[in-house]
Amino acid sequence: MKPNIKMCTKNLDFYYNKFQALYNISLDFHECKATALIGPSGCGKSTYLKCLNRMNDLIPKTKVIGEVKLNNEIIYDSSLDVVSLRRKVGMVFQKPNPFPKTIFENVAYGPKINGLKNKAKLTEIVEKSLKQAAIWDEVKDRLNQNALELSGGQQQRLCIARALAVNPEVLLMDEPASALDPIATQKIEELIEKLKSKLTIIIVTHNMQQASRVSDRTAFFYMGKLIEVNDTDTLFTNPALKQTEDYITGRFG
Repeated sequence: MKPNIKMCTKNLDFYYNKFQALYNISLDFHECKATALIGPSGCGKSTYLKCLNRMNDLIPKTKVIGEVKLNNEIIYDSSLDVVSLRRKVGMVFQKPNPFPKTIFENVAYGPKINGLKNKAKLTEIVEKSLKQAAIWDEVKDRLNQNALELSGGQQQRLCIARALAVNPEVLLMDEPASALDPIATQKIEELIEKLKSKLTIIIVTHNMQQASRVSDRTAFFYMGKLIEVNDTDTLFTNPALKQTEDYITGRFG
């Protein structure tokens, strides 16, 4: 059975002023699957990820050529509401970035700015999101504590809960475990495994083992180009190109 394509890019080029960072990238993301983007530092993975929810709009003198679609709708259309897009396509960054507010207020923030004022409904969403992010049991008795007092791994799961609170369809993750210890990393990976049954996940990672553990498909980027994409098992055990094999076996990068 052919998988549903949740999101895709077609012939995508991206420029920072006159510098071209991405070249002609066509890539599909399957619904309720996790796709890992791998490749050496500076190869365009994070830039590409930010194209998927228009985070690069915030950087002056950038230019996008080509198509990015969500649910077959062009997201760079001038009529598209970018705030609405970012509700549907959430983002979790490399470094946890909780707001200097309580744990409760961090998770309630998105629903509140979207107009939800009902306290009981907010409480329900906060609990559900924290449970989805596998951190509820650790924080349920201290929801009024400042989120900045949590450990790094807990902060990252809180940021995932905050992203989940607005019910996204796609979750972008830019090296979400790179600053975490092995135990916290394992919790994030277990969380990705659970979440991908409900939403589409696109994760940038430098860790080959992590890519092989958490993703269904893997895309290898190099020098701003998409070199190879395939099912994760196939790409890691039988890559089509020598360049891919050299990277995943540690011969370069």
